[in-house]
Amino acid sequence: MFASDVAGPGFVPPSTNDFNLPPVFGDSAYTTKPILLVLLSVVLISIFFIAAARKAAIVPGKLQFVGESIYAFVRKDLAEEIIGHGFLQFVPFLFTLFTFVLVNNIFGIIPFLQFPAMSHVAFPYVLAGFSYFIFHAIGIKKQGLGKYLKGIAFLPGVPKFAYILLTPIEIATYFLIRPVTLSLRLFANMFAGHLLLLVFIGGGDYMLHDSHLFMKILSPFSFGFGIAMTFFEFMVQCLQAYIITLLSALFIAGALVDEH
Repeated sequence: MFASDVAGPGFVPPSTNDFNLPPVFGDSAYTTKPILLVLLSVVLISIFFIAAARKAAIVPGKLQFVGESIYAFVRKDLAEEIIGHGFLQFVPFLFTLFTFVLVNNIFGIIPFLQFPAMSHVAFPYVLAGFSYFIFHAIGIKKQGLGKYLKGIAFLPGVPKFAYILLTPIEIATYFLIRPVTLSLRLFANMFAGHLLLLVFIGGGDYMLHDSHLFMKILSPFSFGFGIAMTFFEFMVQCLQAYIITLLSALFIAGALVDEH
């Protein structure tokens, strides 16, 4: 329901209140639409890839071909190309991250679902937290805690006086800016995209039911922009799933090198 449905005269544009959805059933905060969509995505992803791999053949069928294409894309373009030697152990995480984010993003343009779960910032925060923990754990395991922290705080080949400025920046970058930007980039894109769709579709509906003929004439243009934005949003949804996986792979690759 749009804000305009319950407001007085005049079009009231959608706001953050349209993202705070009530429980689908009961009174629990764990039965809201975003939570149920995340659970649905896990079920759908599991069923799809189990079905795709169940009757694997040398000449793949359509389902197997799609499943293998997605896996090959993540394995080669996002793991092997970025991380290099030893990339295989990180493929399961990157593959899970990519498919999970992609499906939850695409929910935003699926009829009757029409809500991107990643527009609730808590989900991107948790995903960024996984990446944050993994790349730091890798760096500490490979180099040892002392050497790893020293490599972050004191860049090699830099004049000592420059550490006064660079050390706080590097520490903030690795321990604060990276996880925050990783999560907020995904959240902001999904939030803004869904808000724009609400504006165009809600505005078109308002103009269509307006008493003025001129507003009724303009309503198809609003709906048309809404349809165009849906296709654009699909590209953004795919791109954001790619970007968060790419950046996670880059952070892992950076943790594996001896010098930062």
